[in-house]
Amino acid sequence: MFREYLENQVLPVQAFKLPFPTAQDTEGWENIRSEDRQGLEKAIRAVQDTPYPMLPASAFMAFARSGDRQAFEKPYFFRRKKLILSALAYCLTPTGPQSRELQDVIDGLWCICEETSWVLSAHNIDSHKGSPRPSEKPLPDYRSPVIDLFAAQSGMILSLVLALTGKALDEVTPLVRRRVEHEIEVRLLTPFEIRDDAWWMGFLRSDLNNWTPWIISNMLIITALQVKDTERARAILARALIMTDRWLDVVPEDGGCDEGVAYWNMAGGAFLDILQLTDALTGRAIAWRDSDRVRKILSYPYSMWLGGEWFANFADCDAKPYLCGERLVAAGLEMGDSSLAAFGARFAGDICRDLSDTPQFWRLLLRLFMKMPECQVAEVQRDVWLEKLQVRGKTRGKISLYMKGGNNGENHNHNDVGSFILFCDGQCVVADIGNLVYTAKTFSDKRYEIWNTRSANHNVPLIGTYEQAPGAEHAARLLSADPFLSLDIAGAYPGQAGVLEAVRNMTISDDGKVKLEDRIRLSYAQTVTEVFILRNRPERLEDGWDLGAGVQMYYGGDLAWEITELPVHDARLEKSYPGSLWRLAVTGRQGVEHRYAFVFEHTTEGPALA
Repeated sequence: MFREYLENQVLPVQAFKLPFPTAQDTEGWENIRSEDRQGLEKAIRAVQDTPYPMLPASAFMAFARSGDRQAFEKPYFFRRKKLILSALAYCLTPTGPQSRELQDVIDGLWCICEETSWVLSAHNIDSHKGSPRPSEKPLPDYRSPVIDLFAAQSGMILSLVLALTGKALDEVTPLVRRRVEHEIEVRLLTPFEIRDDAWWMGFLRSDLNNWTPWIISNMLIITALQVKDTERARAILARALIMTDRWLDVVPEDGGCDEGVAYWNMAGGAFLDILQLTDALTGRAIAWRDSDRVRKILSYPYSMWLGGEWFANFADCDAKPYLCGERLVAAGLEMGDSSLAAFGARFAGDICRDLSDTPQFWRLLLRLFMKMPECQVAEVQRDVWLEKLQVRGKTRGKISLYMKGGNNGENHNHNDVGSFILFCDGQCVVADIGNLVYTAKTFSDKRYEIWNTRSANHNVPLIGTYEQAPGAEHAARLLSADPFLSLDIAGAYPGQAGVLEAVRNMTISDDGKVKLEDRIRLSYAQTVTEVFILRNRPERLEDGWDLGAGVQMYYGGDLAWEITELPVHDARLEKSYPGSLWRLAVTGRQGVEHRYAFVFEHTTEGPALA
């Protein structure tokens, strides 16, 4: 996208204008929406009496010692959240150089500058061949700064705090600004310019993911705010766009994100950051608004929406993910897509949402000063086909159905080739478990020991005792995407499972009746177990099951069944599925050929479970 421009033209760079007021512009801060002010003031009160926490070496080393990420990440992110809220507190009520609010800003800037590194403990190694194991590098090396997602994000936060409160800080002492600018230079700007060995840059590896646009977007904010030399800013921008092109090389033409909707914030949403920052730095020198590919990348979350807070959440995605509404509204406005803007407006309400996970100060400020457009009511999309990801979705009547093919080597992969999700009238019926709190196991060779990533806990067949296997070679073969989706998923299973053919065909009628048909042929006799992960405890019917939410599942034949409760104790999973999920396993007789048919139908009869 950017290569041709960079090869044929000199990229113009101009002075950057901050898109929101500084603390000195009291009128700008007085005019923010009253509900936003109230939300910020409540969040400020919640942290103002809590001091910036310590970050001892033992907290950093916890990841290498026990796999615990939270020991370090909780105080790390709280520091940044408190700094952001302290800066906002000063902007809302600038009371002079001796104020508590400004002193909290100084304390936050200083303690973050005192951190040996801004890298997360879990990211303290570079994930390419030959890199050390975490146990070999349990602490960061100050002589060799690592740019990870949150080192870059820390630099963005500090740069914005300086931009907002810098004049007041200088009245106290210019040493604070000087220290912050020095740390940003040595930890981020200089390494970004001179080093090519970070995997996310695309010079060592081509299998890039959300790291690339996420880091680059933050580096461009830092450049816009910190780099005053035009030639240097031009060189950094050009380098950043080359890396962005390398990421675009691996983004499917359909614009889908194999990491799931939750990662769009850091992938497609960060890509929009890059586009808008490039506009601001170059005077809109690069045309992109008429690009169909850009439109598809920016609208991907809308295509996976099931209504309310729910999304089709394949891979490491929460069923109710945090989604940056401001970025989606901005994408809709940029692309002239009122439906996308209306969809984004649903998720742009709470001003503090951008502080709930990994603090997104830039987006919080954009949202705070955004003039929210008058939007139509967003409706769930009736037909979705992401060909490269092999994700199909349809809504008919009250039923929404999504199914995926793909392969088991995708980013943030679960072994889920052929899995599906079913909703009725905005309520979850057949679920995808989604994500758990990350530990050292999550991105290790033990990943598929974790219960939520295994195919035994997805809506796919179990062949004897064999589950699907990880790796891109374990993939679906597309048979048809009309009228819904038909796949041969035999290739998803290991060779020893003896699966010669496993055709899974799903259809949905105009009135919302769903039919699932599996035709499985094996090289030796085994049982086949059909697995369904359910939101509600299923209730037995004469010829099937009541699945709750007004949906019943029917099948024929003599099949054994087993119900297992899956109590939800994980803090992340509880946000989507408080209480329990349920696993219904339906098993046929042993043989080499198996045929199963299941019908899901909305009905007003029978119990409708919560």
